[in-house]
This record gives sequence, structure tokens and C-alpha cells, in this order.
Amino acid sequence: MARQVRAEQTRATIIRAAADLFDRQGYESTSLSDIVEHAQVTKGALYFHFAAKEDLAHAVLELQSSTCRRLARETESRGHTSLEALMRLTFGIARLSTEDPVLRAGLRLATGGIRPRPPLSHPFTEWLEIVTARLLGAVKEADIHPDVDVDVVAHSLVCFFVGTRVVGRSREPVSRQPRRTAEMWHLLVRGLVPVTRRARYLSLAARLEREIAPV
Repeated sequence: MARQVRAEQTRATIIRAAADLFDRQGYESTSLSDIVEHAQVTKGALYFHFAAKEDLAHAVLELQSSTCRRLARETESRGHTSLEALMRLTFGIARLSTEDPVLRAGLRLATGGIRPRPPLSHPFTEWLEIVTARLLGAVKEADIHPDVDVDVVAHSLVCFFVGTRVVGRSREPVSRQPRRTAEMWHLLVRGLVPVTRRARYLSLAARLEREIAPV
């Protein structure tokens, strides 16, 4: 059992080291030798778990997917409205992105042309599915105007959220993500939410930003 635990710890260390390098210098510019050095493991240990760099990229995407789906389940199970659950999910991802290189690396891989292996879906496909479901719920709960095109809004929201992170990667520190997420929601709430419910969600966006902003 102890050997199995050590093997799992080594695998996790390698994935995290690879994610950190993929995030900071890109997939193409990262070699397996770089990962071995950064993880402080032997080449034998790396090849025991991963036969190629592509396997490491897939492992990062798998971990990103499981983390985002866990956050989606958690926000859905706490009795929030559909719109609040969606807002909390985006702020949760923004918070983890400031702390965890895996989520940042997953985004860089996804926007850099790395395709996950089936049955794993592309991250943007997963996000569109989650966002669409929450928006449909928000329409039923009258938190969003009934005449909106949910598919268009879902696509725009995912592009907005991804775009601010991609652009911000080269222009500002990752700690800026909570502010950018709040800015996104201030615009969306004013365009999507009926006037009578708007104040609640604008206040929520401000509160969630304060909760996750770095100290």
C-alpha cells in the first residue's frame, strides 16, 4: 500500500510540474527533460507513469475537467438559483486559476490546439454544456429575460470568460482575474436580468469578487 501511495504522489508531482511549465512557457517549448528537472524526479519515474509528453497534456486536461465538474456539482447542490450557481462557478474557477497551475495550463493547452482524447470532451465543449444548462434554469426561474437566445449567450459568456484569461496572461497578473470576472458579470447582468432582480445579482458579483480577491 505504501508503494502505491508513493507512486500516486510521484504521478501527481509530475503532473503539477508539467502543468506549471506548460502554463509558464507553453507546451511546445517544454521538454520531458525540463519536466524531470522541475519535478525533481528521475526519467525512469516519469516514463513509468507517462510514455510521452502528450500523455502529460492529457492528464492535465483530465484534471482540469474533473476540477471544473466538481465545482459545478458543488455550486448546484447548495440550493442556489441557477444564475447564482453559474456566477459562483465562474468565480470559483477564477479563484482556483490564481492558485493552481493545472487550471491555467489546461486553458493554455486548450487554446493552443491540444485535443483531449475521447471520451474526454474539449474543455470549451464541457463549459458550454454547463453554462447552457444553468442559463436554461435561470430563464425558467425568471432571472433572465425569457426572449434571450440561450445558445448565443452561453457561447458569448464562455468566449468572454476565456478571452479575459487569455488576454490577461500576457498583460496583467493572474491575481487580476477576480476583477475581470466581476466586470464580466456586471455587463451580463445589466443585459440579461430583469430590472426588478438586477440589484441582487450585481451585489452578488461584488460580494463574490471580495471573497476571492487575493489579500
